[in-house]
Amino acid sequence: MKKVVRIGGGAGGFMLLKALKELPLEIIAVFTMFDSGGSTGVLRDEFGVLPPGDVRRGLLALSDGAQADILRKLFAFRFEKEGSSLHDHSFGNLFLLALTSIYGNEVEAIRKASELLNIKGTVLPVSTDNAHVCATLADGTEIRGETNIDVPKHDGNVAIKEIRLEPHATIYPETETAIREADLIVFGPGDLYSSIVPSLVVDGMKTSIRESKAKKVAVCNLMTKWGETTNFKASDMLRELVHYSGIERFDYALCNTGEIDAGVLKRYEEAKQFPMVCDDAAKQYAEHLIAEDFVSEEGDVVRHNADKVAQVLSELA
Repeated sequence: MKKVVRIGGGAGGFMLLKALKELPLEIIAVFTMFDSGGSTGVLRDEFGVLPPGDVRRGLLALSDGAQADILRKLFAFRFEKEGSSLHDHSFGNLFLLALTSIYGNEVEAIRKASELLNIKGTVLPVSTDNAHVCATLADGTEIRGETNIDVPKHDGNVAIKEIRLEPHATIYPETETAIREADLIVFGPGDLYSSIVPSLVVDGMKTSIRESKAKKVAVCNLMTKWGETTNFKASDMLRELVHYSGIERFDYALCNTGEIDAGVLKRYEEAKQFPMVCDDAAKQYAEHLIAEDFVSEEGDVVRHNADKVAQVLSELA
């Protein structure tokens, strides 16, 4: 089977992994370990463990077998009682914390959870080093912590100039091997500066990507995100991904040209999120630009048509 490495987190990435696992592919999902908000951030601060949030979602996406539905619901369960010490904690995060304590490290915890969930594929951390995502804005403002980029407390109209890790983190050896041996490497979809780029600035990642003989594919986001990709077009996202991945251009880029329901768009506008337009300039960042309708027509949340994207990626692999 062809090996497909997917880099990035997010809800769109979750749905894409669920779709990819149904195809005859060997899936390796690579996630950052640098989150700092919510349940993940609390556990990181209190127990000194690497944040499990993105890994948990990856495990759920790839879970398979007769008990998968029950286990997915269990791992996704969040304690909601106000005033409780467990308030807003995810059961899946706590479970991974317990496995880390039992087996001595986060990687072994991921392996054991993978066995329990009977996942179809492999979930890997991009690094096991303890680091924080930091950003320098165009006006010189310094931001520390993934959650402060994800949910900006600063003026979200000011562009992000640079993303880095403090201290430096080194690529996990098994992840490096997976990238070098891949047939296809998929970047996105997902939050650009808090989900995808942090994996790309890990020491050793650029070299691994450049030297891999895999086809490199970018999946552009459907919507902009205030504070990260404000006013971005597809070419802006691709430009940043090319810059941080260290390649000259992508072999392929998937870019949406489908229409999004006006009522749904109005709700997104309230959060200062707008469609990421597939512009002509995107062509300079990819050898082949696949511009099609990739929008899911289900529900009132803007999502990629995961099955269609997965099928395109399978054909490219």
